[in-house]
Amino acid sequence: MDEIINNSLQRDDKTNWRLKELTKLACRSGASGATAISTSDISVEDDLAKLCREPRCESYGLSTSCPPHVSGPSGFRELLKKFKHAIVIKIDVPLEILLSSERSDIMKLLHEIAAGIEQAAAKTGYFNSKAFAGGSCKKIFCRDHKGCRVLTEGGECRNPRHVRPSMSGFGINVSELMHIAGWTMNRNTFKADPDKASTAPICGLILIG
Repeated sequence: MDEIINNSLQRDDKTNWRLKELTKLACRSGASGATAISTSDISVEDDLAKLCREPRCESYGLSTSCPPHVSGPSGFRELLKKFKHAIVIKIDVPLEILLSSERSDIMKLLHEIAAGIEQAAAKTGYFNSKAFAGGSCKKIFCRDHKGCRVLTEGGECRNPRHVRPSMSGFGINVSELMHIAGWTMNRNTFKADPDKASTAPICGLILIG
């Protein structure tokens, strides 16, 4: 029995060390913050996902990483059952950038960091890790193309290494993620005066397993 307990503790120590290393990598890659959480703390709400459809998001249906081409809250809840650990990442962005044409560039960085952590996790043995990020990949990566190649041509994604599904379509409660991670989120950020030194976080989530 003692041997079983010791082996379990060793596995937990190794897991915690790997999670800590992945959060460090996220910050080195450009994240303002990264922390490991339990997947049991992730809140998934049907009503949040419905906002993609009504009032309809301008990116609705434009790519395979957004509704109606994703499994939605029900599919994500089933996916969560396969994981115990996750990493939440954020990038604090000046409000004037989020409200400008530079928004796509910072959202692209978010996707690249999330995808990078997913790939790094796989190299350490977490082969089933899956990353999610904010924003529509069509507007971020393929804004200069008429359509998503997968949907319009039945072809392959132009950016499979970095594109990750949008969290919104799965009903992931980002505000709650921020709270669990110990970060503050100003709900009135986008009503703030752009001339002030306001910032807003954009977030990503990586399921580790």
